Amino acid sequence: MNEVKEKLRLDKYLWSIRLFKTRSIASDACEKGKVKYNEEQAKASRNVHIGDEYEIKTENKRWRIKVTALLHTRVQYSEAIKYYIDITPAEEVERLQYQAASFHTGKRLSKVGRPTKKERRDIDGFMND
Repeated sequence: MNEVKEKLRLDKYLWSIRLFKTRSIASDACEKGKVKYNEEQAKASRNVHIGDEYEIKTENKRWRIKVTALLHTRVQYSEAIKYYIDITPAEEVERLQYQAASFHTGKRLSKVGRPTKKERRDIDGFMND
């Protein structure tokens, strides 16, 4: 069996499986040490191989993934998740859920609190009639 070794950069792979919004953000994450392979910082130019395990820190989650297939182009999320296995420890997932529940962005929820301009005009129109 003649097996051809495909070459795929780590930053391109992380972008194509949708862990990062752009390839340059994925590359920056590698530079800043937010992507690790065998507990060591992984470079963006590193070749990805099936079976590799990576630890990735994104804005809102710490991932541990295992590569199951190589993906060269960005595809929709439902397809992209078939190219890796999420092996993030359960305690990390629980910590994130608790953190998300206690975290408040400061943005007002829609239709809660103060009225919008349109609602204000409707109220004023109703009160003045």
